[in-house]
Amino acid sequence: MAQSHSPKFEYPIRLNRFLALQGLATRRGADKLITDGQVTLNGKRALLGDKVVSPQDKVQIQKGVTQRDYRYVLYYKPRRIISHSPQNGERSIEMVSGYKGCFPVGRLDKDSEGLILLTDDGRVTERLLHPRFEHEKEYLVSVKEEIRDPRKLNVLMQGIIDEGEKLTAKKVTLISTKTIDIVLTEGKKHQVRRMLLSLGYTVTQLTRIRIMGLHLGKLKPGEARELHGLARKNFLASIGLK
Repeated sequence: MAQSHSPKFEYPIRLNRFLALQGLATRRGADKLITDGQVTLNGKRALLGDKVVSPQDKVQIQKGVTQRDYRYVLYYKPRRIISHSPQNGERSIEMVSGYKGCFPVGRLDKDSEGLILLTDDGRVTERLLHPRFEHEKEYLVSVKEEIRDPRKLNVLMQGIIDEGEKLTAKKVTLISTKTIDIVLTEGKKHQVRRMLLSLGYTVTQLTRIRIMGLHLGKLKPGEARELHGLARKNFLASIGLK
């Protein structure tokens, strides 16, 4: 089963990463396929560490290799819950979500809440988080100070420099004098808080309400819903997976 090459690949690329980006396996799963002799590169049995050096290279996977039935869960992360690596009595999403074996893709800081994807599919991580894909994430933000001049927010779409790093919003909409809707395609640490602080606004509540075409909807803190049927199919298609 020959696989097409994405024009977004930067060659040379390690074979296991190539297979992962094609949506055929996680990197670890790709290593197992290679070790088990189920992958060929230009007609020869592939070895661990092999690289795809150009779009002309031919990668094939043995027929009959199937993927496991992965889970994709939309979870409303409450405030004070840690996305990853809890310390000193903190509680993480994996500890409280009830979805054993599923990990959160990306982060929401401890004082933020809202939508995060849980899955046991390692193929999803890079496709959702790598900056080159520019996936939209939408946030509803409340601030302490009144926003008297909405035009002041336009600078966020032009980009601001904070700690030597450029932070840019794709879209900023003023909902009320203390509420803003912000759409990002970047995922830099504490980005929304840093951007608004640069303009003199202090975030009092930050809720992520959308990731690409996935919406928080009517979920409440701590609640979740699993993607099935057409919703699952559309999500996977949107990131180039099946």
